[in-house]
Amino acid sequence: MSQSARLSDYRTALTTPGMRGPVIASLLARLPIAMVGLSLLLYVQLETGSFARASLVSAVSLVGVAVGSIVQGRLMDRLGPTRPLIGAVSLFAVFVTLAVIAVETQAPLLVLVPVAFAVGFNEPMVGSASRALWARMLPPGSARLAGYAYEAISMEVFFILGPGLAGLLVAAPWAGTGVVIGAGSMIVGALWFALTPTVRGVQPEQIHRSMLGALASPGMRTVALAALGFGVTIGFIEVAVPAAADNAGHVGLGGLLLSLWSVSSVLFGVLYAMRPFPKAMHLRLPVLLGGFALLSLLLAIPTTLIGLGAALLVVGTLITPQATSHSAAIEQVAPAGTATEAFGWVVTALTIGLALGQFLSGQLVEAYGTSSAFVAAAVAGLAIAALVWVFRRTVAAGVPPQHQDEVALVSR
Repeated sequence: MSQSARLSDYRTALTTPGMRGPVIASLLARLPIAMVGLSLLLYVQLETGSFARASLVSAVSLVGVAVGSIVQGRLMDRLGPTRPLIGAVSLFAVFVTLAVIAVETQAPLLVLVPVAFAVGFNEPMVGSASRALWARMLPPGSARLAGYAYEAISMEVFFILGPGLAGLLVAAPWAGTGVVIGAGSMIVGALWFALTPTVRGVQPEQIHRSMLGALASPGMRTVALAALGFGVTIGFIEVAVPAAADNAGHVGLGGLLLSLWSVSSVLFGVLYAMRPFPKAMHLRLPVLLGGFALLSLLLAIPTTLIGLGAALLVVGTLITPQATSHSAAIEQVAPAGTATEAFGWVVTALTIGLALGQFLSGQLVEAYGTSSAFVAAAVAGLAIAALVWVFRRTVAAGVPPQHQDEVALVSR
């Protein structure tokens, strides 16, 4: 499969018959992807006055996303996307309502933590379903790769808008405004996506799957490890940046600062998709993660918010290239018939990393200050990049024959 995408390939992908409705609906569903979690973190922090408490609630919500993405992914591979998404949306609406009530009534962590987990668990995984749809609608080649790159780039656009909106809405008369608006957008978009004719027409392949599912492939486990390192590094930074803004007396600028690194991420991501380096996927994954971790050290240097914003622009250049590479690597390593679940494992690994990074970052920020969290982000990212390098040959090998047999097609 081609490892690069031209601008014309993006046009081919986005004008594929039947994709207009799912593409537009998924935009609305995924717009708040970086907004709901951050809005919840800022909401809890403002109501409780504690970044440690808020980071715990946010981390637990992300753990819920991590678990839910696998459950939803397997269900969508077996049943098609529509029914699982409608079920998830219904439960998501209920638990977001309960989370708001819990925060407003100053409920103890014993109540708030499981509710936050349920919010994340039922967050509709439109991203996994949308990514898998490109493989069904386009043949292998540069146009399909452009579809995957579009998914990664559009997510970065949401990471530009999401934190900025969260930062602005937290200053609204009611601090929970961002949570409600973000959840509402996700609910409407997910329902619209699930009910489009193209998505309703998806018929799952009748195959026999390994109990391990997508993780039957060693290469898939290595891709998930790379996504974990990516998430850990980002998680440290996502708590430390708002904390730096709060320390400077500008709490509302935290989300806007995080939006800056997504600007450079999108711009560089388009260019990177045309000329990816290294070309070999098994080398690309550890090199990109290691480079991202090294660049994150720059965040510990500035003493002003302007300097921090400039550093975020530099660090952000390697975000979209990693997201695109994780998505493209699935094509190379995932067993047959597990596309949605495989992407779900990437989401799971990423969100577990985010949760771990955010939780540890909250503790470091309160105990030692923001610079310690930025240094920890770099150390953690480099350590996991070294592990990905050790296991790089599993990605080069793709799916072993014995695991292909486990997921052999029984009937179509």
